[in-house]
Amino acid sequence: MSIKEDLIKELSDSVVDMEEEKTVKAANKWVKSGLKAYDAIDKGLSDGMNRAGVLYEQEEYYIPELLMCSDAMYAGLDVLKPHLNKSEEGDKHKVVIGVVEGDTHDIGKNLVKIMMETEGFEVIDLGRDVPPIDFVNKTKEVGADIIALSTLMTTTMDGMDQVIKLLKKEGIRDRVKVMIGGGPISQSFADKIGADIYTTDASKAAKTARKMFAKGGVMSER
Repeated sequence: MSIKEDLIKELSDSVVDMEEEKTVKAANKWVKSGLKAYDAIDKGLSDGMNRAGVLYEQEEYYIPELLMCSDAMYAGLDVLKPHLNKSEEGDKHKVVIGVVEGDTHDIGKNLVKIMMETEGFEVIDLGRDVPPIDFVNKTKEVGADIIALSTLMTTTMDGMDQVIKLLKKEGIRDRVKVMIGGGPISQSFADKIGADIYTTDASKAAKTARKMFAKGGVMSER
C-alpha cells in the first residue's frame, strides 16, 4: 500500500479501536506528508466512525465504546481541521443544520458541518434535539438555502417530515432545499416525505450540495 493508503487505514482503525493517541499520531503524520486533510477526514476518520456505527448496530459496541470512538475521531479532527482548504467559489450559501427533536446523537451532524464548511458553505448549527419549528424559524431569519436534518433513531424520523410540512405552511418550501441523513434514513423515506437530498455520508452530502449550486445555482433562486 502507498503511504496515503497506510495512513487512511491507521486513521480508520485507530478510531474503531478507540485509540485517541494513535489517531492523533496518524493525523500528524498525514499533515507532515502534505496530503489533503479532507481525504483524511472523509476516508479515514469518517470511515472509522461508520465502522463503529455498524458494530453498534450489531450490538458488539455499546454507547460507552461509541463515545470513545468519537473522542478519538474528534482528537484527529483537531489536528486536521486547521489544514483544510476551504472552497471560495462564489457567494457563501447558508445551511441550517441540526439533529431532530428527541435525538442527541450528533457525530454525523458534526461531520456534515465540517464538510459543508470545507465546501464553502456558511453553516448555522442548531445542535441536537431541535424542534421542527426552530429549523424553519432560523431558516427564515438567516435566509438559508438548505436545511440539513440528521437522526440516528427511527422514533424521531417524523420530525423531518414535520419540518417539510412547516416549510410548506410558511410558503417557503420552494426556495429551501431539505437534506436528510442518518442511520435509519433511506432514499425511499426521503421520497416519501419529499426531501430533496439524501446521502449516506458527510462527504457526499457536502459535495452533492456544492454540485447543485454549480449547476446554474438552482438553489439560489429566491
